[in-house]
Amino acid sequence: MSLQDDLTAVRRNLNDLIRSVERLEQDVARQAPTAPKAPDASRMVSIPDTPYDNALWTDTDDEGLGARDRRAP
Repeated sequence: MSLQDDLTAVRRNLNDLIRSVERLEQDVARQAPTAPKAPDASRMVSIPDTPYDNALWTDTDDEGLGARDRRAP
């Protein structure tokens, strides 16, 4: 192949690549939502500042240490 043939092939491949990228951009723009939806205020949950009941933690393990009444391995 001559240098001219190589350059022609490179230009053709580059043009094909550009067209493919443009098609991908169009597909993404078509499928992407137009604007993010605002969170629904009715779904918000208020969390009280009062302390939790200690009974919730009676059977819990300390993370990485095991149960409270046993020694760590």
